Amino acid sequence: MPEDVIHLPQKASPVLVKQANLFADLPEELIEDFQQEFQINEWLKGDYINSDILMQRFFVIIDGQLEIKQSNPDTGREATLDMLYAGDCFDLMVLFDEQPHDVIISPLTSVKLLSVRLSTMRHWLWTYPTFNQQFMPYLAKKMREKEQQASSLILNDVTTRLSRIILQHINKIKFYTGRKEKEHEHHLVNGLSDETLARMTGSVRQVINKQLQHWKKEGTIDKKRNQLIIKDLEALEKAAKYTENLPNAPLMNNQPQNKS
Repeated sequence: MPEDVIHLPQKASPVLVKQANLFADLPEELIEDFQQEFQINEWLKGDYINSDILMQRFFVIIDGQLEIKQSNPDTGREATLDMLYAGDCFDLMVLFDEQPHDVIISPLTSVKLLSVRLSTMRHWLWTYPTFNQQFMPYLAKKMREKEQQASSLILNDVTTRLSRIILQHINKIKFYTGRKEKEHEHHLVNGLSDETLARMTGSVRQVINKQLQHWKKEGTIDKKRNQLIIKDLEALEKAAKYTENLPNAPLMNNQPQNKS
């Protein structure tokens, strides 16, 4: 049995608190008050994080990538519940219902987090309308993501689900170091292995690998270890069957088209 990660208490500065989108636009005096309640946590890739900590503290990611998943103890099969990046916070369920949440917290990279006692977070939400107004749009966004995830598992095939997941993560991870005029031709998705993509898609690794290899052969993507390089954004959008009413469509439609 792995040992729990020990979190050494470190106080957060107002500058660090403002790095979190959830707090960035709050009045300075409110940030200074909040800052006194935060501590900094750092988790390394592969650390074991006991989910009991979610009953004690609320977390906001400042840097890194983290997966929340569940496992079937009888089959060993795992499913990804959420993929979290800088600016995301968790655990929303425990925050509101105060019930244990049996999940696996898996850092995919080194992760830096702000954390605060759950009781304090609840107090802020009920006491400060300005903060509540910042928090509610984020909550609504996460609810919509969960609705789309659930409906996609039922209504779409694996190819459509996988292409939508990749497009969604282009929105969240944008790394490009080449010429600006070529930016639309190269979109990277880092840190998502075939196994991770299978968990996110509700499929198995073999099926995901077969689809990725098919796209690679067609020139839609290039694949290097846990990095996907999107070479034909239009083809991926077509596989996703996006319309103008879906959340990623504005991003896709605003991209210059590759005429080459």
